Amino acid sequence: MDSSSAAAARRRINSIHSHLVTSSRSSPLLRSNPTAAGGEFCLDSGYSVVLPEKLSTGDWNVHRSARSPFKLVSRFPDHPDIATLHDNFEHAVHDFRDYKYLGTRVRVDGTVGDYKWMTYGEAGTARTALGSGLVHHGIPTGSSIGIYFINRPEWPIVDHACSAYSYVSVPLYDTLGPDAVQFIVNHANVQAIFCVAETLNSLISGLSEMPSVRLVVVVGGLNESLPSPPASAGVKVVSYSVLLNQGRSKPQPFVPPKPDDVATICYTSGTTGTPKGVVLTHTNLISNVAGSSFSVKFFSSDIYISYLPLAHIYERANQILTVYFGVAVGFYQGDNMKLLDDLAALRPTVFSSVPRLYNRIYDGINNTVKSSGGLKEKLFNAAYNAKKQALLNGKSASPIWDRLVFNKIKDKLGGRVRFMTSGASPLSPEVMEFMKICFGARVLEGYGMTETACVISGMDEGDNLIGHVGSPNPACEIKLVDVPEMNYTSADQPHPRGEICVRGPIVFRGYYKDEVQTREVVDEGGWLHTGDIGLWLPGGRLQIIDRKKNIFKLAQGEYIAPEKIENVYAKCKFVGQCFIYGDSFNSSLVAVVSVDPDVLKSWAASQRIKDGDLRELCNNPKVKAAVLSDLDAVGREAKLRGFEFAKAVTLVLEPFTLENGLLTPTLKIKRSQAKEYFAEAITNMYKELAASDPTRRQ
Repeated sequence: MDSSSAAAARRRINSIHSHLVTSSRSSPLLRSNPTAAGGEFCLDSGYSVVLPEKLSTGDWNVHRSARSPFKLVSRFPDHPDIATLHDNFEHAVHDFRDYKYLGTRVRVDGTVGDYKWMTYGEAGTARTALGSGLVHHGIPTGSSIGIYFINRPEWPIVDHACSAYSYVSVPLYDTLGPDAVQFIVNHANVQAIFCVAETLNSLISGLSEMPSVRLVVVVGGLNESLPSPPASAGVKVVSYSVLLNQGRSKPQPFVPPKPDDVATICYTSGTTGTPKGVVLTHTNLISNVAGSSFSVKFFSSDIYISYLPLAHIYERANQILTVYFGVAVGFYQGDNMKLLDDLAALRPTVFSSVPRLYNRIYDGINNTVKSSGGLKEKLFNAAYNAKKQALLNGKSASPIWDRLVFNKIKDKLGGRVRFMTSGASPLSPEVMEFMKICFGARVLEGYGMTETACVISGMDEGDNLIGHVGSPNPACEIKLVDVPEMNYTSADQPHPRGEICVRGPIVFRGYYKDEVQTREVVDEGGWLHTGDIGLWLPGGRLQIIDRKKNIFKLAQGEYIAPEKIENVYAKCKFVGQCFIYGDSFNSSLVAVVSVDPDVLKSWAASQRIKDGDLRELCNNPKVKAAVLSDLDAVGREAKLRGFEFAKAVTLVLEPFTLENGLLTPTLKIKRSQAKEYFAEAITNMYKELAASDPTRRQ
């Protein structure tokens, strides 16, 4: 940096400091603390501070975490020497060598027993052997390595080997099917693939269409029973244990990556088109997790259960954080239906999940309470209200309520959970409050995306307000950009609103081999445009209120954000899942609802409707009218605008799933597929609306 640039930078810092000090005199949210470590700025009651994007314009619209307002975090404060994933794991192997690290209940023969553990030191040894084995097979430094199986101890070991020997890990979604896997392998030029026996045959049959692959490693397989690929393919197939032995016999020195080297390419399925490869560097990942560590504190005594897909950035970032703190990670059996059994056996202290599961827990407990009736229901309500009041007042509730009511509920997650996180989609305030009260744990909701290496914002410790996603990750800054076609502007009162844009060391390098789509989301100033609409709440908390990417117009010109409406309708008692549809040829919305069968049965019995068959109930006009009425009530409570209400509904029993192609692996609705899947139902609903109102535009 030349002297003029340095002087300009100093002037900018001085100007920012001057503004913050001036603001602190007039705002209770901004108070400087001259004794703060490193001269950083801290607040008494605010969670983020506002900085100017351009001093010349006086545009004060950039928010940073109050924990680090003058410098974006890119390293762990207590370990600034950790710059890569390799550094992070080496730190763990050194500091936590004999601590439990990776645990599994699944034995070699496929049976299930107690959790058996591998220490950090043992995992470090396996990592070295595995990486040496890849070198032994001539896989060049910088090559892409595919990981094609669900969560199990070998997943992080392969990932650690990639980091130690400067390979690029490429998760292959087991839920995407062979076509998508083939696309990713060819697009990323994958040279070695780690798979399990269940995916081996499909891989071998498609090797002729994947010319870059040179080595296939089968986890859990015996080398003698492995099939041989055609000689013309030029591919070796070995078992994981054989590769380990080959590496042990010829250990190779590490090839440590540089911070700006690519660590992984995470392919996002998207809702349409082919997968996009999100290129993340070691700096991206370490910066994000280091920033998150300001508010998320784990301990080496903690136990974490891993069941969220490791192919997704949410679980990947969690794993990096557990390594940093020396946490024990226990893996589920691989079957979500047996997760409660795994929780009982592992008894974790940290539990990360998504709203879909939390909603099920919420509904299950509420239904149990209501069906119990009488004294038990009254006791639960008394306990719940007492703990809620204590929480609102910042006090501890009487332990008697836990002994009488809540300990039985806590046992559903093993009985020891002290910390819970929620991500991937919005968690309703009601469910958030419910989790806090029933489980007595700290519940943190965050917001992020693959393109930012996970967390963009998260709730701060001690913040008891719900209904928001917290303040900026200290590793990034956030601003809201006007979306005039949706009437959102940063000048809106009382809360500025707009598209959430992110800048900082967490922002990805770009989409692999796709400069066009990269430029569509990252502008010339380095701001990533997320497509989400947010607003700033008092104290500098961010709230997600809408979605820009999936908006469409109705016939009369109104803009619709279907995800927003679907999230509102999710609170309806009948709704398991909901798909909202509309287009510019129609003046109103229609809904396809995958019903909750238990609620539907119970309601039909209460109304003495004799149609015993659930499919008949779904087609019963009285049932449809009741569901539509409930949707209307929920919509009015959420203050939906008139044109945002669904005017007709189709009820279906089949849930939206990955298997029927209606959901992405991150459980978002594939809208184009859903439109095609429910085409007949959509046509019939609009015909019904036209018949009931001949003036309705079609």
